Amino acid sequence: MKILIKGGRIVDPASGRDEIGDVAIAAGRIVGLGRVNPDFQPGRTIDAQGLVVAPGLVDLAARLREPGHEHEGMLESEMAAAVAGGVTSLVCPPDTDPPLDEPGLVEMLKFRARNLNLAHLYPLGALTRGLAGDTLTEMAELTEAGCIGFSQAEVPCKDTLVLHRALQYAATFGYTVWLRPNDPWLGNGVAAKGPLATRLGLTGVPVVAETIALSLLFDLVRDTGARLHLCRLSSAAGIELVRQAKAQGLPVTADVSINSLHLIDLDIGYFDAAMRLTPPLRQQRDRDAIRAALADGTVDALVSDHTPVAADAKNLPFAEAEPGATGLELLLSLALKWGQEQGLALPATLATVTQRPVALLGDSLGSLASSVGRLVEGGVADLCLFDPAQHWTVHPAQLASQGKHTPFAGLELPGRVHTTIVAGHLAFEAARGERH
Repeated sequence: MKILIKGGRIVDPASGRDEIGDVAIAAGRIVGLGRVNPDFQPGRTIDAQGLVVAPGLVDLAARLREPGHEHEGMLESEMAAAVAGGVTSLVCPPDTDPPLDEPGLVEMLKFRARNLNLAHLYPLGALTRGLAGDTLTEMAELTEAGCIGFSQAEVPCKDTLVLHRALQYAATFGYTVWLRPNDPWLGNGVAAKGPLATRLGLTGVPVVAETIALSLLFDLVRDTGARLHLCRLSSAAGIELVRQAKAQGLPVTADVSINSLHLIDLDIGYFDAAMRLTPPLRQQRDRDAIRAALADGTVDALVSDHTPVAADAKNLPFAEAEPGATGLELLLSLALKWGQEQGLALPATLATVTQRPVALLGDSLGSLASSVGRLVEGGVADLCLFDPAQHWTVHPAQLASQGKHTPFAGLELPGRVHTTIVAGHLAFEAARGERH
């Protein structure tokens, strides 16, 4: 189908474009941007007056729960949640059941995602077999199967020798290793160490659990030269170490989650299990440092950390509840909320969920590297159309995700997704009553 998007505010952080204009789409590609050939004959015209026409969002941390956790999320439901949130490309961690440590599993997941024809899926392969931390996976074979990097997800690699060898191997072949900095012995608590955790009697995770892990990882990177992506930083001290590492020229990038960007430990209130998250919510000074670091580029990208959790696993005492929250449908709105509160221009806000995540993915995107997360003539037509002036209230029951638990339930947020286009086809359109 040929699609013409008329009169929208075209915002592309990658090129600096911010103008009112039209977008023409044919054969899955953008064939006109800004000014469209008057001979273009669309099969569908979308009136985008009052809407922002932006690149489709890129989410670097979204658990889709297949295979092995289908009771918490199906590929169909979570991909539908992605496009409902304007997300057209997403990275999934390898902590499925079984983990993504065999090429066949990766190929099956990619095949299922392609058949759904919703968002582009980029899996991370397991760094070690079964995520056990003992034996390295066949990284070359997993890369051929479609993995764009390697990770231990939430399972720590306790053997430093194995981790060192993994980084050596990754450096040799140019692979990126994705790790969340968390000391396996210090980081086993359920809430951030501090007065609140003490008052509630919850086991605490101290800041040094993150900083000790970061110091170890940076030393290993210095020795091996491996590219390292740090997942979901949570502390001001950790942010400062990353800032220093970048100043020294180390090949490191980092992301933070929408949860740590907006919430603090006091939001746990009286044992609210919706606030049981990984990493745990820290104090206000940590949140303030995260918000500033995302704005100044020390932190490269904002992620949803989408983790659907079944009701029976969440409706438990705080310390026993499964950590995680749904987030794909909230990523855009929570980015906009942060950007408005920081006083940022819209392109700078959108860059954290479009251009900047793609920049750190680099060549791993293959043929899509030049067009994902940006608007370019001839590039793949992945777009998100949203109304920045429209506010909506988060009602968990109305979310497309199978996981209905979110710490932002009941909150009014800016930015309603109107239409999501993936590779030139309409992957999502808001119901007519939701557009105004």
